[in-house]
Amino acid sequence: MKVLVPVKRVVDYNVKIRVSADGSGVDLANVKMSMNPFDEIAVEQAVRLKEAGTASEVVVVSIGPAQAQDVLRTALAMGADRAILITTEGTTEPLTVAKLLKGVVAEEEPGLVILGKQAIDDDCNQTGQMLSALLGWSQATFASEIELSGDMAKVTREVDGGLQAIEVTLPAIVTADLRLNEPRYASLPNIMKAKKKPLDTKTPEDFGVDVARRLNVLRVEEPAGRQAGVKVGSVAELLDKLKNEAGVI
Repeated sequence: MKVLVPVKRVVDYNVKIRVSADGSGVDLANVKMSMNPFDEIAVEQAVRLKEAGTASEVVVVSIGPAQAQDVLRTALAMGADRAILITTEGTTEPLTVAKLLKGVVAEEEPGLVILGKQAIDDDCNQTGQMLSALLGWSQATFASEIELSGDMAKVTREVDGGLQAIEVTLPAIVTADLRLNEPRYASLPNIMKAKKKPLDTKTPEDFGVDVARRLNVLRVEEPAGRQAGVKVGSVAELLDKLKNEAGVI
């Protein structure tokens, strides 16, 4: 069985985000970029399936600028076999990404697609669900455990009330949650080997997908800073401030 893993290049989670001077978005100048952490978990899970003999091949795909090759090479160093880069400029919206991934699925014919539950830059949490709808495949979101058996997948999901175990038929779309696994560090020999692994470059036109944006960001602002606390002299003063200043009682 072939496993397809979409990955996204985002601002590294350790970097403090800065809003651009004109308020048009996030300042990306001289900022460290890396693979979306949830996608990294998805790559790790796919590689583990291959190591267990369940998967025969792991293919990673990214949609973005030419610089996105670096996250694909990271995935290849983790153990993926091949990579596909669909080059686009600017922001690509979730529905557009899902349409492009549908084209990749039609070409690659994987038995399972594993992707992160959301990207940490826009937090949209939509792509996996949209791809499932476009393909008409089963879906299991927020997965913290995956067990494959024949043409079925048993998935334990993270839900508000705890955990939910479901079974879905393959082929299926699975979105990875934080507790699914702990991604490995790519060793230096594997990083060197990844440079020789195949990486194909495609364009949205190859899949007949219009990447024009449907949403426009009008302005981005940083959240207001927290005000300094004050000391009160009595319970009566505390109640007065909570009622008249904070408006919480």
